[in-house]
Amino acid sequence: MTDRTFKPYTRPAGGWDSLRRSWQALREEGIVAGGTRALLRTNQDDGFDCPGCAWPDRNPNSTFEFCENGVKAVAAEATAHRVTRDFFAQHTVTELAAQTDHWLEAQGRLTEPMRYDAASDRYVPVAWDEAFARIAEHLNGLASPDEALFYTSGRTSNEAAFLYQLFVREYGTNNLPDCSNLCHEASGVALTEQIGSGKGSVLLEDFEHAEAIFIFGQNPGTNHPRMLGELREAARRGCRIVVFNPLRERGLERFAHPQSPTEMLTGGSTKIATDYYTPRIGGDLAALTGVAKALVERGTLDHDFIATYTTGFDAFAAHLAAQSWPLIEAQSRLTRAQLEEAAAIYDASNATIFCWGMGITQHRRSVATIQMLMAVLLLKGNIGKPGAGPCPVRGHSNVQGDRTMGIYEKPSTAFLDALQAEFGFEPPRADGHDVVSGIEAMLDGRAKVLFAMGGNFAAATPDTARTAEALRRCDLTVHVSTKLNRSHLVHGREAYILACLGRSEIDEQAGGRQAVSVEDSMSMVHLSSGLKAPASEHLMSEPAIVAHLAVATLPHSVVPWMELVSHYDRIRERIERVVPGFEAFNARVRRPGGFHLHHPGRERAFPTASGRAGFFVHALQDDANITPFKLMTVRSHDQYNTTIYGLDDRYRGVLGLRRVCFINARDLAKHGLQSGQLVDITSVWHDGERTVRGFTLVEYDIPDGCLASYFPETNPLVPLDSVAERAGTPTSKAIDVRLTPSAAGTVAA
Repeated sequence: MTDRTFKPYTRPAGGWDSLRRSWQALREEGIVAGGTRALLRTNQDDGFDCPGCAWPDRNPNSTFEFCENGVKAVAAEATAHRVTRDFFAQHTVTELAAQTDHWLEAQGRLTEPMRYDAASDRYVPVAWDEAFARIAEHLNGLASPDEALFYTSGRTSNEAAFLYQLFVREYGTNNLPDCSNLCHEASGVALTEQIGSGKGSVLLEDFEHAEAIFIFGQNPGTNHPRMLGELREAARRGCRIVVFNPLRERGLERFAHPQSPTEMLTGGSTKIATDYYTPRIGGDLAALTGVAKALVERGTLDHDFIATYTTGFDAFAAHLAAQSWPLIEAQSRLTRAQLEEAAAIYDASNATIFCWGMGITQHRRSVATIQMLMAVLLLKGNIGKPGAGPCPVRGHSNVQGDRTMGIYEKPSTAFLDALQAEFGFEPPRADGHDVVSGIEAMLDGRAKVLFAMGGNFAAATPDTARTAEALRRCDLTVHVSTKLNRSHLVHGREAYILACLGRSEIDEQAGGRQAVSVEDSMSMVHLSSGLKAPASEHLMSEPAIVAHLAVATLPHSVVPWMELVSHYDRIRERIERVVPGFEAFNARVRRPGGFHLHHPGRERAFPTASGRAGFFVHALQDDANITPFKLMTVRSHDQYNTTIYGLDDRYRGVLGLRRVCFINARDLAKHGLQSGQLVDITSVWHDGERTVRGFTLVEYDIPDGCLASYFPETNPLVPLDSVAERAGTPTSKAIDVRLTPSAAGTVAA
């Protein structure tokens, strides 16, 4: 392999390289001056919420509340490039489908609604009214509302999400799959059962008081870069930061804060992780079992907390006593000494936060792992006190808010009752489809329409070939989008692209300029107000799109759709009367920084069936590979979810390519392979094999038998029915695979 494709990265995360890449992103999008002005209003009280991650804002009144990947997200949305009707006239869908995701993203902003014309294999312009009428005709022509699926991306605002679920339920179905089904569904399932709330209990201020912070299966340097500022401050005051992650990630090792004059001028940095453990892929449940066992054996538990606030401890302690250390070591690939060391660090801390990401949630036993993680917190009473608690770190900027607004295929009776009382119609009561069951329904003809509010369904979902087949079997696919993506090219017999406003753009309705609200990972709700002129005069906001579609589809609706969308305060008034915690919504959300949605765990109240937090027993099961390797899918540093900003993965030393597979030196030698070799990757499942071809092997620090590669390129390897128990999340972080030399060649050029 040459230096053009792989060069080990020796510098810390952040620093001058982060600033250079930020400047490059603005230059590539042709918005150096305008983009800089927009960034100064990002995550500000009088500005817009970053369209990237859901990490909360430290100080909304500071000058800089953005990070490198936030710059890329804002630049991509505020780009000067445009995808016009002339662009579509020049390219057939077949031609566009042959392009890479990076190329599609780079073409720029969509400018008007488009309709697929099968005769020419092109998208052609369509008037908004005609598009709504035709979509409504399809929806009203179905034998049952349950033949339609309504997907939601995590970037949809609270106001749009509330209107969307309201329309879908008045239409008559709970088929509301969303991106939570693909990422943190396991967190919600596990925590709701265990502590009575599916959300984390910590606030940003708790990071100032924590004596230890444990991070499981998360890479904040790429996925939540502003989190590194909190970790840096914690590390500098002596907080122990303990990491469990199969990959060595630079952002968890060293960080140079771009806003620190000392570190920038001297080339210095701050060490982040004080302790770094690399379990095998899927070994976290065993590792946490070992930590819990060691704690119980030490005997220094918070017995008063356990007796007062929990249930199930005796059975849990008996289960731990029965677990053998050799089994724990074999399944975690960590030694007893390492796990006892981690337990001692945790035991010595008077206030501990546990953070986790999709490296925990996308496994078969994700729910069990999260409940074991929570159990370790309960053993020492680490919830409901400053500096302590669970912190699942969500991805997209309003994925948590969308669920709060009712975007859920399994709504509670209380929510549906409140909806009925407020709007006067009987909402459907049967559970709907999540993402995986929705794909299965499209495949077997039970679902005939997919309407997607944002996102990139075809690329984000597992089992890419089967998902594409499912979409092509639909009578109609509709995507509300800001930019061209893969989903527009994998479509039903009839297809529409509804071009919408971006987060950073001015939203003008009949009642004047509007603001939307979002909820971050720590349940803070705040306003977001666009400031840039729209990319085109033909764009429509997401709330307006929902309202117009509802009017076209439901001519006898009891909901005053156009009145609600004329001023978003009216939507928020209805949210206030339906969703608990939103009392005086319009007044509270206008306060600087917004307001916090109360978490009962902060007062050590646990609204579970027992009224207490629960200890649950989860036996260790053999997840040994049925193939030589387990593969985990990861993001590169130049992407956010399925959006590809560039072809580099700076911190892992990959330059100019994405079809790579990380492997350690021992496995290279064991299997007769070499770094730089091209291989095909094949996953093995009960229904057959799936193969992706032409991936370059990259030597990396990762445990034996473990591989990592980027999504969406390796999403074709994830079997559709390989999901987390009780949560349905695709097992994208634990795929059984084998490697074979590629016919394309032996060593990459």
